[in-house]
Amino acid sequence: MTGAHELMDKPTSQAAPAKAFVDLSAVSLRYGDENGTLALSGVDLKIEKGQFAAIVGPSGCGKSSFMKLVTGLCPPTEGTIKVDDQLVKGPLKISGMAFQNPTLLPWRDTLGNTMLPLEIVQPHRSRLRSQKDRYVARAKELLATVGLAGFEAKQPWMLSGGMQQRASLCRALIHEPQLLMLDEPFAALDAFTREELWSVLQDLWIEKKFTCILVTHDLREAAFLADVVFVMSARPGRVISVHRIDMPRPRTIDSTFDPHFIEIVQQIRHEIAHVRKESRVAVMTPGAA
Repeated sequence: MTGAHELMDKPTSQAAPAKAFVDLSAVSLRYGDENGTLALSGVDLKIEKGQFAAIVGPSGCGKSSFMKLVTGLCPPTEGTIKVDDQLVKGPLKISGMAFQNPTLLPWRDTLGNTMLPLEIVQPHRSRLRSQKDRYVARAKELLATVGLAGFEAKQPWMLSGGMQQRASLCRALIHEPQLLMLDEPFAALDAFTREELWSVLQDLWIEKKFTCILVTHDLREAAFLADVVFVMSARPGRVISVHRIDMPRPRTIDSTFDPHFIEIVQQIRHEIAHVRKESRVAVMTPGAA
């Protein structure tokens, strides 16, 4: 499949590669002592500034562990992690995060939930009181961008699941992070709402050009949103292939019916199915590691 699939050890061009914004080198993560679970092993991965990357793989391959490592919530057992050319030694201040569940504070309205990071993250925290009108205007503009104009005063329980997730995305972006981390943000939504929010997220990314890392089990979602898709092996997770998604933007739901798009998704699906099969064989084989 020309232009869509690239093995990690295959040279792509003679030109010097773009400088990595997120750079993992020989990263391994083991939970507990030397007998603990090895979640990730020897991960090498580079993501360019402003790139939209997706991480996919079988259940238990270490996708969520990868998120913890990149955001500095968990130190690697081995290897190095750099973001914006700085060694990650603790929680990142330049990142925003959104999860499968919106986790909006029930006692705050939509606007208050959206503005929450401004009360925590510097330098916005120091400026919030003196520049509150400007920040409120920014939050309202962001909410309007995702279709939530007029819902600023609504409590979370008054919003649908899709509307809550829109608010969650706004909360993750309100402090203008350089890196947005998304952990299965649309998994709990129905198919129609999920596809609608793909387009919302794509529009936000095209407008703001933040670097984004999406962890998902949905291969269509990964191919629709990402510039590059990293496929992980079974545990211990490692990157086994990279797919460059060369379809033009903006993409629409009609794009998912394009033969080239279907071919990309099927190739990734085949790889993951092969990994799962190998994993089952290894478990069933006597003496398997």
